[in-house]
Amino acid sequence: MFREKIKVLDCTIRDGGLINNHGFEFKFVRAVYKALSDAGVDYMEIGYKNSKRLFSSKEFGAWKFCDDADIRKAIDGIESNTKISVMVDVDRVDPEDILPRKDSPAHMIRVASYIKDIDKAIHLVNHFADKGYETTVNIMAISKALDNELTEALQQLESESKAKVIYIVDSFGSLYQETTEFLIKKAKNILKTKEVGMHAHNNQQLAFGNTIEAIIHDANYVDGTIYGLGRAAGNCPLELLLGFLKNPKFDIRPILDVISKEFIPLREKIEWGYIIPYAITGILDEHPRAAMALRNSDKKENYREFYESLVGEDEE
Repeated sequence: MFREKIKVLDCTIRDGGLINNHGFEFKFVRAVYKALSDAGVDYMEIGYKNSKRLFSSKEFGAWKFCDDADIRKAIDGIESNTKISVMVDVDRVDPEDILPRKDSPAHMIRVASYIKDIDKAIHLVNHFADKGYETTVNIMAISKALDNELTEALQQLESESKAKVIYIVDSFGSLYQETTEFLIKKAKNILKTKEVGMHAHNNQQLAFGNTIEAIIHDANYVDGTIYGLGRAAGNCPLELLLGFLKNPKFDIRPILDVISKEFIPLREKIEWGYIIPYAITGILDEHPRAAMALRNSDKKENYREFYESLVGEDEE
């Protein structure tokens, strides 16, 4: 499967921050960046560039905001070819807060958007492209998008946006290989001047399989997280992805080291990964918020009751 054009983006800190209000310590972030650098990973997404006028720095950690000074503190002194990415959500960022690329430690800005907000996403991504950043638009909750809406959105992104990459995002971990193939082929057919990316969640233990499926059908940008760290069921495990890709620039050993030293201890403090309530929300194509609430309750292992609360009937 060696294909030189494939780029790997790690979003461990950004997606993992959804578990702990983006409160990772600088030491942990530096360890992740060092491991990714040594492993030859192309991009590290270090967090969100959210506006402090909308979110309190008392409630959220540094990686909710990704001040340039904090990014530099996390990465300075580490020799690396790994580029820094940050994510912005439509309506949660003040574009004027973000400096031009030449003055920033970030190389890429990814705009996360639902289908209904594609016009806003295009406005944002063009603004950041004009500031000199590599850019992407990540279409969230794509499993909920109607086919005609997706067609129109992709056509708009092709004709109106300056985004370098358009990502298919399986937010609820509900996609199967056949649907992944359909979506990637559809995007490739419409997006003649852009790359296609895949971001998969692991509710049904299909994140890695669906990412492979996307690669097979010529998606050249793929996301992963170390040890699958991420909200709820987590993401495609980076170590599996590097093991699958045959590019000799990648070295899995630094990732295995950082898992042993940093992620195994973290697993004792924070829960993520394949767990039955997250599987249920994936099967039903629902946001995992209800499952996350269940895991914080005294009924955390009452799976049947949880399933029936979502389907609305008692199935014998």
